[in-house]
Amino acid sequence: MKPLIQTVTLLTFIIFKCHAQGNSNTKLWYKQPAKQWEEALPIGNGALAAMIFGGAETEQIQFNEETLWTGEPRSYAHKGASAHLGEIRRLLNEGKQKEAETLANAEFMSQPMRQMAYQAFGDVYLDFPGHGQHTAYVRELDLRDATVKSSYQSGGVRYTREAFASYPAKAIYYHINSSQKGRLDFSVRMDAIHAKKEVNMGEKQLELEVYVDKGALFGIAKLKVITDGTVKQADGKLVVSNATNATLVLAAATNYIDYKNTGGDPGAKTAEVLRNAPAFEKAFAAHSADYEKLYNRFNLTLPPSNTSALPTDERLSQFKKNPDDPALLALYVQFARYLLIASSRPGTHPANLQGKWNHKLNPSWDSKYTVNINTEMNYWPVEMTNLSECHEPLFQMVKEVSQTGAEVAKEHYNARGWVLHHNTDVWRGAAPINASNHGIWVTGGAWLSLHLWEHYRFTQDKAFLQNTAYPLMKGAAEFFLDFLVKDPKTGLLISSPSNSPENGGLVAGPTMDHQIIRALFKACIETADILKTDAAFAQKLAETSRQIAPNHIGRYGQLQEWMTDIDDTTSHHRHVSHLWGVYPGEEITPTATPELLKAAMKSLHYRGDDGTGWSLAWKINYWARFLDGEHAYTMIRKLFNPVYDAGQKMSGGGSYPNLFDAHPPFQIDGNFGGAAGILETLVQSHLGEINVLPALPGALPEGRISGLCTRGGFEMDMEWKNGRLTALTVRSKAGNACKLRYGNKVVSVNTMKGKTYRFGPDLKVLK
Repeated sequence: MKPLIQTVTLLTFIIFKCHAQGNSNTKLWYKQPAKQWEEALPIGNGALAAMIFGGAETEQIQFNEETLWTGEPRSYAHKGASAHLGEIRRLLNEGKQKEAETLANAEFMSQPMRQMAYQAFGDVYLDFPGHGQHTAYVRELDLRDATVKSSYQSGGVRYTREAFASYPAKAIYYHINSSQKGRLDFSVRMDAIHAKKEVNMGEKQLELEVYVDKGALFGIAKLKVITDGTVKQADGKLVVSNATNATLVLAAATNYIDYKNTGGDPGAKTAEVLRNAPAFEKAFAAHSADYEKLYNRFNLTLPPSNTSALPTDERLSQFKKNPDDPALLALYVQFARYLLIASSRPGTHPANLQGKWNHKLNPSWDSKYTVNINTEMNYWPVEMTNLSECHEPLFQMVKEVSQTGAEVAKEHYNARGWVLHHNTDVWRGAAPINASNHGIWVTGGAWLSLHLWEHYRFTQDKAFLQNTAYPLMKGAAEFFLDFLVKDPKTGLLISSPSNSPENGGLVAGPTMDHQIIRALFKACIETADILKTDAAFAQKLAETSRQIAPNHIGRYGQLQEWMTDIDDTTSHHRHVSHLWGVYPGEEITPTATPELLKAAMKSLHYRGDDGTGWSLAWKINYWARFLDGEHAYTMIRKLFNPVYDAGQKMSGGGSYPNLFDAHPPFQIDGNFGGAAGILETLVQSHLGEINVLPALPGALPEGRISGLCTRGGFEMDMEWKNGRLTALTVRSKAGNACKLRYGNKVVSVNTMKGKTYRFGPDLKVLK
């Protein structure tokens, strides 16, 4: 037995060594199966998502379909709510906050008070008898081809598994192979945690039907087995014997058609997907080509260290003790890009609070779209990392919610245009939910509208600006022309009633609202000028914007969160909403408003460096915009804090072993916000110039980036070493003038569309 042990040991060493060489930026990998959901590895094609556990003896594939929610088509608007608007405002003006909240709870809130919940769909289980005894186990997510793989040796046979979610095929594939002919034996079954469910069997097929507990939706998932072995039915399972390889193809759908219609036929949809499903090799080729077309546009390379070769969970733990692993940041950025591609593709719904991955019927915060920060944060890195198409699902949701939001604007505020409060769901609810002390927040639609503007700023697509973006932006702006009201104390226009998310209760005039409204008006004014339209409307916006209450510095030197100077300097609240004008806004900057920037920094110091996962991510972006790379890196370290360390559950935000962001529990926004923050330390383009290495942390002295996009329609590559820029290339996609900044050096180049420009370390144009 000794030679066999030596052979297995050598094989294990070779496998681990392969992971150590060249994979620190591209793979998540582990030496053991997942024991819990937050250790499993995600796959997705935008509509379907799954978590692969990688168990040797029992494999679990927990899957979701994006349209399985509770509820049904309905209006959430509260008829006649606007009759109480004046009284709510009066009570707030008189300092009677509790009375205003009580009245608003009774007369102004959504009907029903809560929105609906995203649902887990089901599970596929594969049982491999005798595989509990195994060696040389490896499990990985390869970001280069969007495939989850596992392999191990059992009974002298090497077993390998590969799973991917195909966008072209609209299905999940799971392939198993044994190194010896006829040695693959397993059974497959389906189940769900829904109370009402049914499993049916056919020839080499399983069908799972689930019904949500509360609502109009039901789903059907079909799974077929393709194998060179024999397939029999037994005890509700398909039993595969004497096989060398097998492929499982999984399709799922619901009766949801859109937010107004639930007349779909999921059985027919899934049957068609399986009927047209290509064989594994052909499906994988199409999947890889489709995925790599997006993924390969961008790359970030940061140097590995001694810990970069460790399995990802061990690597995360080591980073807490010794953060000398720059390549982990590159992996984190690329993992975020992977998650965007997996959860937000054209023709699907946008990424929700958990992307598309959820294993519960009562997920935290219903796994909805929380638009007072979380949904927007999901899309912060999308343009910068060259994934513009992945923005499209968000734009479609904005279009739909503008329709439901128009009814809410009329019924609640007697206003034109459209409004969205702090949450929406698959039914596109737009009215204020949960409770008046945080649910009445009026700028969700305005903030989302600015994503359409940002898409234009990055792509310079005038057709998109004219046909898609501007009508929605204009509708959002029209609402505020009717909604803004004079403050009786100052005579300035304020947002009332509203809230500074989710802090301080119902108020008149929160700072964040005013920053967002001014940004929306500015975007509409600039758009009207670009499109040569609506001059009178743009003039009205400009006049109104000048009357909106400005930012104020309070008695502690802080940027005030409200009209009154009542900030609590001991509060470490997770939301730091009044700094929106720093990021993602651009109203408060080092050069244009240095005193306000200093006050914003003071506010962030008072809030502290701790927080939930997404809050830590937002703070990375703040410190990058403050041009403080060292403090930004402090926040990156906190975001990477392992929530499970040495088997013990830790408190506070950070990262799970599979790099999912921890609120806790899991929220995907921190993954996206953290990636955006890392990139903000390397490049910023929000002030009409491309600022290169504006907040480079000392821990990242060298690196290389390619395919990064900036506002103005530029794509760039750059390298730096010893903390200094060594090479820069800029490709002009629109032919705009390009202004570059590196430290105190500024150059401007008139570019031609489609041309590439190379610059030296001093920004001198190279021939």
